[in-house]
Amino acid sequence: MTAQYDVAGLGNAIVDVIAPADDAFLLEHNIAKGVMTLIDEFRADQLYRAMPRAQEIAGGSAANTMAGLASLGGRGLFVGKVRSDRLGQSFAASLKSIGVDYITRMAQEGPQSACCLILVTPDGHRSMNTYLGASRDIGPADIHEEEIAAAAVLYIEGYLWDAPEAKAAINKAMKASKKVRRQVAFTLSDPFCVARWRNEFRTLMNELDILFANEEEAKALFEAGDFDSVLQSLRDWPGVAALTRSEDGCVVTSRGEVHVIDAVPVSRVVDTTGAGDQFAAGFLYGLTHGKDLAHCGRLGVLAAAEVISHYGARPEASLRELAGKAKLL
Repeated sequence: MTAQYDVAGLGNAIVDVIAPADDAFLLEHNIAKGVMTLIDEFRADQLYRAMPRAQEIAGGSAANTMAGLASLGGRGLFVGKVRSDRLGQSFAASLKSIGVDYITRMAQEGPQSACCLILVTPDGHRSMNTYLGASRDIGPADIHEEEIAAAAVLYIEGYLWDAPEAKAAINKAMKASKKVRRQVAFTLSDPFCVARWRNEFRTLMNELDILFANEEEAKALFEAGDFDSVLQSLRDWPGVAALTRSEDGCVVTSRGEVHVIDAVPVSRVVDTTGAGDQFAAGFLYGLTHGKDLAHCGRLGVLAAAEVISHYGARPEASLRELAGKAKLL
């Protein structure tokens, strides 16, 4: 059966609120640097009021990946929950404007739409404070099996594993994808997320075809002291592991096959928000268009390089044009 979509992304539907800040601001407001911290609605309101010169962009990890996929010319579907409020309507309109299908039913009551308050320090690190709101309410009823089955790859955001109903939604989506022999990809999302669910994530790997992780997430998953130990842990795993290493590029492994891909140089790292999301976009575009693993890795690092050169987690330049100039398409 021919796939209608290249990728169906399942994740938290979040509006990103991004602002520059220095380390003193982080200390003053008790913000953990360089990681994602879950917060409640009251804390979100406090930080939002304190943030300087904030920019609002519809986001969330898997949704950002779908945006990158669309920028490359791919066909994407996003599944995630918002409320029918100002932020929710903005989120839906944003995806539609870039050519990503979004048809998940909006909640009419309950928590407000989710937001992620992102402080970007001069060294390019992002400190994320996330109010999950309505995004946590996604459940099995929001998964339509025929839509999931219509995608060549189901891409799942690890952050969703924190909510029991979302976990049930993931399992339903995976079954729908596997039923028609599609591929299932999973991103570990965050070292703290891995620490909370390490054993379950290891078990989940038996159902996965593709694993995305940065170096710290992978080390947390395998309780490894160094990157070489991570590679040893993956040696006998039958799937594809795409591991990002910041300025050292990425390593792609599969059944003993190892590809080391250099990072694409950028003149200045402005904001690392979304680097992993865009790497996944490039990699999945390559994978769903018949490229070999090394080529997929090169598309991934190209997309990551574009997004870290400016504020925000989505591409500002056409990734398709950049990939064309780099002779990757």
